Amino acid sequence: MTAPANTGWLARLRLEYACADGRTALAQRTHIGPLAVQKPFYPEGPAVCHTLILHPPGGIVGNDTLDIEVKLKEGSQVLVTMPGASKWYRSQGTAAVQRLSIDVGPHAMLEWLPPETILFNGAAAKLRTVIELAAGGDYLGWDILCLGRTASGEKFDAGEIHQSTDISIAGAPIWSERCRLRGGSPLLASPVGLAGAPVSAVMIAAGKSIPVELLAQCRAVKPETRARTGITAMPNIFVARYVGDSSEQAKRYFVALWQVLRPFFGGRAAVPPRIWNT
Repeated sequence: MTAPANTGWLARLRLEYACADGRTALAQRTHIGPLAVQKPFYPEGPAVCHTLILHPPGGIVGNDTLDIEVKLKEGSQVLVTMPGASKWYRSQGTAAVQRLSIDVGPHAMLEWLPPETILFNGAAAKLRTVIELAAGGDYLGWDILCLGRTASGEKFDAGEIHQSTDISIAGAPIWSERCRLRGGSPLLASPVGLAGAPVSAVMIAAGKSIPVELLAQCRAVKPETRARTGITAMPNIFVARYVGDSSEQAKRYFVALWQVLRPFFGGRAAVPPRIWNT
């Protein structure tokens, strides 16, 4: 049933994973509205459950709400991705909202590896992410944001985005980040902001402090062409950033870092989801 135009879509998805006898299974899933998942995939064997989240409408408009909860019970390992970019269309004045809540149990690991998020000129978006890790739990994920449809020459001259990310381990906050950008803001062009680059991206790995040798390997990874990148490592958290002209380049940079970090956090080599090859 189509939602009335003045109320927008309300889409909710709840996923819960459990591990038994070395196999991670999607134990519970519920959804309301246009959010769903395909059946789980196991390209790495039974220990790691790959899950593909689907949003059939293909785009998000003002007053839409996407509410996603992912819970991993003890020992489970899960990789989540999507088949295509998230597209946030021009708003008529009301913001669209996405809330992501992640709960990772002891000795569990979630990899949240979505495609890029494209904000059309005039889009209004509020993106809220809360990640709660139990002691011994790990998270590795990224967010790639493209302001405007650069392939058609569009810029982000109007609209607004609010982003917030909070991460805690055993109830103690370890990371809190806020971003607010208005279309046409001087910060988009400023050297201390995005310096005219349409793509900004962040990758976060949390739950372990990475050793010096591994940090050096990550810093040796470079994007193929000119872009601004940076890596920060602190107790129990690793952060990599990209600012440049290409969402595809940002993803390739993060995938290369993921291949370095995955054995340390996940205990096994990186196996790209098969949807990435289509």
